[in-house]
Amino acid sequence: MPLLLGPLSITMGNNCRISGHTTISGRASSSETPILKVGDNVGISWQNEIFVGRKIEIGDNVRLAVKVRLVGYPGHPTDPVDRAKGLPDTDDQVGDIIIEDNVWLAAGVTVMGGVRIGAGTIVATGSVVTKDLPPGVLAGGIPAKVIKSLDHQKDSLEA
Repeated sequence: MPLLLGPLSITMGNNCRISGHTTISGRASSSETPILKVGDNVGISWQNEIFVGRKIEIGDNVRLAVKVRLVGYPGHPTDPVDRAKGLPDTDDQVGDIIIEDNVWLAAGVTVMGGVRIGAGTIVATGSVVTKDLPPGVLAGGIPAKVIKSLDHQKDSLEA
């Protein structure tokens, strides 16, 4: 059973699977309720962490392997004095995450706020995604960069 924390509005499509030990958290210091929108036929594996700042959208047929982290908010301010006082993060630290259809995030991938991952893209194990990735590529590394095009996938997605 997933652990749900904080304020959240969640919509989930048909045929979705969320494995145990997954944490889904909404940013409590926001004036608006954070939104998590999950498409159809999505697989969220073990020990995922989904931190919704304002909005996270996960498209259809997406796979999140074990220990994937979607970090839409950091939870702490960057200012050390404010952090020591226990104040929350600030609005400028929050970013939406958009994962388009048919994306696969391999084990241990972290996606930071303010990122869009294009349809059909695969992100390699252990990568940290800090910037947008185009559709139909294999990306990897810290920070994640495009490794190669997956042209054969673009053709099958269009069919």
